[in-house]
Amino acid sequence: MKKEIIVAGFGGQGILSLGKILAHAGLIEGKEVTWMPSYGPEQRGGTANVTVILSDDRISSPVLNSYDVVVVLNQPSLDRFENDVKPGGTIIYDSYGIRHTPTRKDINIYRIDAMDEAIDMGNARAFNMLVLGGILKVCPVVNTESIVSSLKESLAERLHKLIPENEKAILRGMEIIKAEQEI
Repeated sequence: MKKEIIVAGFGGQGILSLGKILAHAGLIEGKEVTWMPSYGPEQRGGTANVTVILSDDRISSPVLNSYDVVVVLNQPSLDRFENDVKPGGTIIYDSYGIRHTPTRKDINIYRIDAMDEAIDMGNARAFNMLVLGGILKVCPVVNTESIVSSLKESLAERLHKLIPENEKAILRGMEIIKAEQEI
């Protein structure tokens, strides 16, 4: 098994944290892992993306030109990365702020209304965990238990009280992701 994943959006959406937690969960499960963040100089509002590769075998390079799974959380990211999904791969997008949905016919397309759900939950900070849940539903590369363990190890101890909310958001993300096109 080898999955090459990129998550892209605006800075401040929790993208880098999502990738770090996913990568760490892979380490917990004994997988080979790379985590490569990329972001502009802005703290919030600039573009950000993170590439995570999870594999049972050694990973030759963390630099990729195409991906098995592309997760886009804004229109600029969709415009930039839609053509980088491998044929037969998957794109997941959050509908909030997307004006033009994916158009390719050779990929699986899923929509997750994570921003709307985070607002309904009254917890905007749960956005990235909702997205992570959607990713894990469509592409179960690690177990939810490993994600929770990763949260415990990744978060400062003073934030451990938030782990049940994060776990709830992950499970909710698994429920709200919808297939728009499966090939």
